[in-house]
Amino acid sequence: MEFVLSKRQLAIREAIHGFAKNVIRPQALTWDREGGIPEDFLRNLIRMAAEMGSATGMTMGPGFEEDVQDEADPAPDSPEPKKKQSHLTSLVAAEEMSWADAGLLLCVPGPGLGGPPVRASGTPSQKERFFGIFKDMSEELRWGAYALTEPGAGSDVAGIRTSCRKEGHEWILNGRKCFITNGGRASWTVVFATVDPALGRAGHRAFVVEKGTPGFGVGRVEEKMGLRASETVELVFEECRVPEENLLGGEESYQSKEGFMTAMKTFDNTRPLVAAMALGIGRAAYDYAKEFIKENYDLSRPIARYAAMADKLARMGRQLEAARMVTWRAAWMADQGQPNAREASMSKAIAGQAAIYACIEAIELCGIEGSIAREHQLLEKWFRDIKVYDIFEGTGNIQRIVISKRLIEGLKGF
Repeated sequence: MEFVLSKRQLAIREAIHGFAKNVIRPQALTWDREGGIPEDFLRNLIRMAAEMGSATGMTMGPGFEEDVQDEADPAPDSPEPKKKQSHLTSLVAAEEMSWADAGLLLCVPGPGLGGPPVRASGTPSQKERFFGIFKDMSEELRWGAYALTEPGAGSDVAGIRTSCRKEGHEWILNGRKCFITNGGRASWTVVFATVDPALGRAGHRAFVVEKGTPGFGVGRVEEKMGLRASETVELVFEECRVPEENLLGGEESYQSKEGFMTAMKTFDNTRPLVAAMALGIGRAAYDYAKEFIKENYDLSRPIARYAAMADKLARMGRQLEAARMVTWRAAWMADQGQPNAREASMSKAIAGQAAIYACIEAIELCGIEGSIAREHQLLEKWFRDIKVYDIFEGTGNIQRIVISKRLIEGLKGF
């Protein structure tokens, strides 16, 4: 692996960073305070992303990843394989967008976190049908969503209780899902349910439930501590009748555990993406603290307090950089088609903690300037935003369990 970005990736990062700094960040506090982002802005964002070309499709948010190739690829007639870049490029884009406002990245129209399971497990007709609605959003913005978490089952995926049963050519769903990003406005949502809780994962099924399906409704809209610009809702299923063709992958794929496991493997792609978003927030706090210290202190002076401040900055920087390398490796492995479950969990566990540390230390270094929510103050917002990155897509504790199991796989008792 080369820990160097290609010219194309560097150009993408530079373009997104400029847009993030000059257009997104100045509005971040307003969106946070108002609890949403105007659709006119999102529509313009989609248009600008399209104008930037297919190579920057990842700027449109999670779920749009495609096989972007590096400009240094061999000629078409060369026997040397092309280098896939889609996952790593997505991470680079996600970090820059989150450096400005992570809430915006979650609000961007598109398949969102529902995209990876459809891409990994869907039949060709399902992919064409459910991704097709995002090809033209010039008139109407559309979102996808992903519903796994329940009031009694978050990180313990085996504990989901939303039920499904087959009646004729339909599946009947009953239950509740919570903390679903874009769930209220999504055109379709990937929903996990079980035919029998006693079967554990073997009883799980994944469905694409479309907006307007009988028995499918939106419950409570959550009031959150952070990422307030992003919509998070509860979803309710009461005798919800889903056509059998909306069973993700078709019934044959569930004759073994592979159907469910394929859908769950999408976490191996989304966890590094979440890690990159955390890094964007952590880097924003780190950059802010560096500029504040530079403007207010002369760290070269032999003062003990100044030495301690310099040590904190150094610790913040090296933890973020180490987390970035682990995250990039997880993405690089995905681009190479290599199993990356352990590395994906490592990236999520390490990046979340590194970014939380950076936000806490930045507030301490900036003192009262870092803790007061003023019109111009972003540190307080980043501090509220960052905590969830150690929770969703699997808590830090769950990531450490996954990592330990992968590390000692094959040993007696594991």
